[in-house]
Amino acid sequence: MDYLCRLHGWSLRSEPRRVFDAIIFSNELDLLEIRWKELYPYVTKFVILEANTTFTGITKPLYFSTNRDRFTFAEEKIFHGVFPGRVASYGSNEDPFNLESEQRVAMNGLLRQASISTGDLLIMSDTDEIPSPHTVKLLQWCDGAPPVLHLELRNYMYSFEFPVDYDSWRATIHIFNRWTQYRHSRQTDVILSDAGWHCSFCFRYLREFVFKMTAYSHADRVRYKNFLDYNRIQKLICRGDDLFDMLPEEYSFKDLIKKMGPIPRSSSAVHLPAYLIENADKFKFLLPGGCVRPPG
Repeated sequence: MDYLCRLHGWSLRSEPRRVFDAIIFSNELDLLEIRWKELYPYVTKFVILEANTTFTGITKPLYFSTNRDRFTFAEEKIFHGVFPGRVASYGSNEDPFNLESEQRVAMNGLLRQASISTGDLLIMSDTDEIPSPHTVKLLQWCDGAPPVLHLELRNYMYSFEFPVDYDSWRATIHIFNRWTQYRHSRQTDVILSDAGWHCSFCFRYLREFVFKMTAYSHADRVRYKNFLDYNRIQKLICRGDDLFDMLPEEYSFKDLIKKMGPIPRSSSAVHLPAYLIENADKFKFLLPGGCVRPPG
């Protein structure tokens, strides 16, 4: 590690920093398993917060709580909290980003209950934004790194068969201090390249696609009832096409043209999470050729 630290202009620590991996969880059980298996050797505590309502105010099960036995391998490191959400009233126009923001604020309190301390390493990212082990190991062993780093993650859609770009940047790693606040937005101009994977809408079952389409902060993109039709969703997944029939949200005209149409396929399984490759049969829906999803 001394050599890697020096290559980055940093120095080797006498001991590694403690690492806290903090996520707000919805229903991504498969990606959670891959994430925690991948990061288990390096993480001190997995801090997970889930709510009994979605960001759009729909009642939802506590998916992690009811499936906790799936994660017994990490039980001694798990610090779990439940956020008491609220159900949106009929005709309510409340911004789902307000409910999302409330949960991110609640994570600050949960982290302190989990005994995070000044100088610890804190990962702030969504469940499907997975830092690579080499990224976490580098930052926990090296002194001199910036106190806040965005992570450049390889962006995938539906599975690792459809690589989109390297434009996923919202995930961050912080050297924790008393002013640190849990956020999912721009916090610095510094970014660490090739730092992991972001697999968006990477679900095993079609019902999970429908759940996310109606539950997350961009649910207003479901403009027509037929957007939630299983047959339509299945066809789009296998084509690598857009579930919401929208042009990409880009500022560059050049990038806009480049991203129109289906995502080109990749048949490569190189540079993917090791646990995914080691368990390819279990997670074949995330690998090339596995686009067909059961209803669930």
